[in-house]
Amino acid sequence: MVKVRQAVSRDAKAMSAILAAIQVTWKTSWSSTPEYILKNYLLHPDRIRCSVAIDEADRILGFQSLKRASEGNPFQVTVGWGVVGTFVDLNMIRRGVGRALWASTLRAAQDAELKFIDATIEPENTLGLGYYDAIGFRTYRKLGNAIGKKFAVPAAG
Repeated sequence: MVKVRQAVSRDAKAMSAILAAIQVTWKTSWSSTPEYILKNYLLHPDRIRCSVAIDEADRILGFQSLKRASEGNPFQVTVGWGVVGTFVDLNMIRRGVGRALWASTLRAAQDAELKFIDATIEPENTLGLGYYDAIGFRTYRKLGNAIGKKFAVPAAG
């Protein structure tokens, strides 16, 4: 059973391990250190919510970050929109982790009164593209070697 809770600083090491494993498959050179996790997800000034999915033993299965796009953001997302990033343990893909994280993130987006959320994904990341399509995101732009997906946040109700 997957549960979701807000990420805290002590989660940075486990989150870092998940991101590092994913980056090997993506063949990227981004940082994935615990310090990077703290700076870019847990303590980022534009952070709305960062959630972790956990199992019964409190093992982290994945995490999802939601930030508010500010001026000069790296993905060139419209200021005021949400920006989401999702990272799931490669052994837990298609086991409900992403959907559980999304339910928490969507509530946070509604509470923050976001109108739209962007997910910017590399075209080679077919799992990520499929995930965002499955939860209602639609392609709205190309940005260099990335695809921008947009989600219209429904009013809370």
